[in-house]
Amino acid sequence: MKIASSQILLIASWQMLFAQPNCNYYKYTGDLKRYQACLVAEKSSEYYQFSREFQSILDSAIAIDPKWSYPYREKSTAYLKSGDFVTWKKLIDQAVTYDTLGNLFYRARNRLNFFRDYKGAIEDFNLLKKLLEGQDQMLVHDDTHVDIYLGLCHGLMGNTKKALSIITSYMAQEDYVPGLLDHFYLGVLYVDQKKYKEAILAFKKQELINDLAENRFYTAVAYAKLEDIESCKTYLNKAQEFYRSNRRMHDYYVAKPYKIYWSQIEKFKKSIQGISQTGN
Repeated sequence: MKIASSQILLIASWQMLFAQPNCNYYKYTGDLKRYQACLVAEKSSEYYQFSREFQSILDSAIAIDPKWSYPYREKSTAYLKSGDFVTWKKLIDQAVTYDTLGNLFYRARNRLNFFRDYKGAIEDFNLLKKLLEGQDQMLVHDDTHVDIYLGLCHGLMGNTKKALSIITSYMAQEDYVPGLLDHFYLGVLYVDQKKYKEAILAFKKQELINDLAENRFYTAVAYAKLEDIESCKTYLNKAQEFYRSNRRMHDYYVAKPYKIYWSQIEKFKKSIQGISQTGN
């Protein structure tokens, strides 16, 4: 996949935000309180993220500089991964308070993926766009633009027409560069709208960028709706092949929207075989 240099810079900026902070930066800029807090926070890297020592060290950093967002976000991540969403939310809210631009995308994305809090995620994504109005900064993360996430959230809430409007408007921009799942999400939304031919066109584009079992499965669904059973079977077989070779959506901590499972493919395949037998 080809990625524009501007997009590479955007992704890099996010990687820097979540990297270990450079304590000397605070020293050279005269922020000695944050410098001391940073030196303490550095020690947390020696401990397991879920350990008491890890959390205690970050608590000590917060005691030195209560308005530094970094230790709040680091503490929150462990709670997020362990499933304690209540504590995660309290901590990430504090991180957003002290560094809104640096943490808003992170909070929004996790509200979407972990909470399925689509309304809350939409509020965060829209706030980020408002804060950066007229700028093209920090609107891309994990190779996905904020407008794609916005459209995805609206689609998952059942407002498919609005979702399609947001995503297609973004894709129509002259400097648009496809993300790793943009056309897949677009295709699924078209399926939801019963626009199966448009869905297949989107999935075909996705094949050229980041072809996954999910993409092949939903292509099969679109072909089934168009009563092209042979094409449907072909894509289902390819979905199974990709699934076996691990070419599928994967995240250690959360099931992303529209992720599929082997049982889904098998169940759909049996239903298609039933249609074929009836047709014969």
